[in-house]
Amino acid sequence: MNEFSDLRDLRADAPLPDAGRLTAPRARLTAAFRQQTRPERAALPGRRMILAGAATAGVLAVTAGIVVTLPEDGTRAATPKGPRVLSAGASADALELAAATVAKHGGTEPGPKQWVYEKSTVFGQGKPRTREEWTRWDGTGHANLPGIPPAGDISDFDPDELQVWYGPNQEERWKREGYDDRSQRQFYRFLATLPGDPDRMMKRIREEHAIDDIKGETRAQRDWREISVLYRSVLIPPKVQAGLFRALAKIPGARVTTGVRDPLGRAAISVSVTYAEKTPAGWQGKQEFFFDPESYAYLGETRQDGVMVSARDAWGVVDKPGARP
Repeated sequence: MNEFSDLRDLRADAPLPDAGRLTAPRARLTAAFRQQTRPERAALPGRRMILAGAATAGVLAVTAGIVVTLPEDGTRAATPKGPRVLSAGASADALELAAATVAKHGGTEPGPKQWVYEKSTVFGQGKPRTREEWTRWDGTGHANLPGIPPAGDISDFDPDELQVWYGPNQEERWKREGYDDRSQRQFYRFLATLPGDPDRMMKRIREEHAIDDIKGETRAQRDWREISVLYRSVLIPPKVQAGLFRALAKIPGARVTTGVRDPLGRAAISVSVTYAEKTPAGWQGKQEFFFDPESYAYLGETRQDGVMVSARDAWGVVDKPGARP
């Protein structure tokens, strides 16, 4: 019998387990971690770096009402020694524990005049590029650092000056002009309507055609790509976060690895699949999502084929552009 069958039997609408009920399953999962003996090299060993100026303090992160501290020096009191790839059963148990944990988080939609903040780093040809973005929840404002050079004369352009844009509600314009784009508010509200069951949730997402269909792609490959796109959303309702972990557990070949580092060098766990041959979408090799090992907050992802190496440094909800959580 699976060690976490009691958690797997929970329906999406059933009461969530309290801390006492999760104590024993956590202990069993810890024992399962210790039984794993197959180490794996940490992802991107040459890119375990801390961004300049960020190594002296943890990042204060806010996700849908949850505040967590992510130590930039990668220290954790209970971090396993070295990467450990879990078995299929233990991986499923770890993902169920993650789902049960994030489902208990509180989630509150920001007010229309609040701003969603995200600091992210993308690695291209080994060189990190970091940017900060602020998006007003009602779709009437956007700000970014560094600024984007304007067309024409840029002799007086200062990339270190906060660049702020205000304009009409983009939700209405997109609807009026027939675009498929969604603002963060529209996307959050769509996610909030999704069922908690992972199969029905992914079916609804596929029906929305958030990404293009690719001939010959399997459902598991499509679901992995869908989930990759969903994690680019800064705010995700807790029940959907839980559903995504359960959906990952259903993807054949998905494995959890403990004791890894994300692209910024922070302690993490990862969920990965490996494509021995190129998929119809052009993905090949190891595809990996990184999560905080305690809060299970999304930290970034890598693709072994070098197409994407990205990290989410910090995020949250603030009251004005330029403010940081």
